[in-house]
Amino acid sequence: MSQEIFVKDVMSKSITVAKSAPITEALDKMLADGVDPLIVTNNGSVMGTISRAAIAETLGSKKTSTLPPTKIRVANTTDENFTSVYGDEEADILIPLLQEYKVVVVLDSEHKLIGKVDATDLLKAMVPDTTTENLIQKAPVIGQDERVIHLRRRMLDENVTKFVVMDDGAIAGIVTETDVARAMRDFRTHVDGKHQDNQIKNLFVGDIMTAPALSLDESAAVSEFVEMIVNKGISSVPVTKDGKLSGIISKDSMLIAL
Repeated sequence: MSQEIFVKDVMSKSITVAKSAPITEALDKMLADGVDPLIVTNNGSVMGTISRAAIAETLGSKKTSTLPPTKIRVANTTDENFTSVYGDEEADILIPLLQEYKVVVVLDSEHKLIGKVDATDLLKAMVPDTTTENLIQKAPVIGQDERVIHLRRRMLDENVTKFVVMDDGAIAGIVTETDVARAMRDFRTHVDGKHQDNQIKNLFVGDIMTAPALSLDESAAVSEFVEMIVNKGISSVPVTKDGKLSGIISKDSMLIAL
């Protein structure tokens, strides 16, 4: 790094949710503010985090199928395994932490919450010094006519939170844990519990995906991928070659390259 950068120079405002709040409130905040995960608090103290993936998993579980989404509390979906740093520490400390955690809590000298740092915050200050080719990963793909219940199972089994949606060899869109969380909240809100097992079979990937998917050719510079991820508030960008899908570049691959 050409100049010393501290955590306080990189951090952004922390978006929090009370552990007693319904998970629908947490999801609404995530969508409105473009953050994931949220920091969970109780009487001003940090208790953990809640992610879109966790909300999607909870809303898709049969264990909670009889409960309206508004009756499921953040406390039931909170991950208490989180990490924190102080604002006056050097920003380099964030790189290995964000390879393990999706968000780093920032505290002041009195251990009070003053901000957060996620991958997007860090990429605004640091751009990987590497080539586009080195950042490309294999893209998980799924057909738009696959059922959402199969998508959820693949997300859990393969530990993947995003898929490029394909239709006859072409990129039709992208589907992430955000799309699943939003879809399951709406489904659970509008479909009576006793009908959910049958009705969920009529929900397909093409119904919930985000389309069209933003993509870049593999000839694009690394800085272009960073700019798209940061400015569009997305977690990954499909990469194309001669108009065909050749891979994906994600925040994760960029963090590893830092």
